[in-house]
Amino acid sequence: MSAPLVLLLSGPNLLLLGERQPEIYGTATLADHVARAAAAAERLGLVLEHLQSEREGDLVDAVHGARGRCDGLVVNAGAISHYGWSLHDALATFSGPVVELHLSNPDAREPWRHRSVLAPVSDGTVAGFGAVGYELAIEAVSRLLRPSARRG
Repeated sequence: MSAPLVLLLSGPNLLLLGERQPEIYGTATLADHVARAAAAAERLGLVLEHLQSEREGDLVDAVHGARGRCDGLVVNAGAISHYGWSLHDALATFSGPVVELHLSNPDAREPWRHRSVLAPVSDGTVAGFGAVGYELAIEAVSRLLRPSARRG
């Protein structure tokens, strides 16, 4: 039996982490966050794959491609989280656990960030914990992959 595969999706502007608003997002780069997630996945017996795109359609394609291939998803869609209905619809078709991830706490920021269109099709959200959020999100997927952990 092979190790469960988790796909980590990163949305627009996350390539600028480490440079963009470090007072909000910290100084770690996207590569740093992915490495942290990969280390957590390895520790938990998971395999991690990562895709970053500036385009919502690429993220939708990745979710479609994950169906039947990946066991779980972690999605840091950035601003797409607040308006990306096509990503919402794609995530709704994925049968494994989906964890939404945010470095900052959207509820403590601008009002337009308070609503996530991905939350209704996610098993849960990890937000506001900065870099440690990547580890927490991987841990959440790991736990949700246990048969007794999934909600109906």
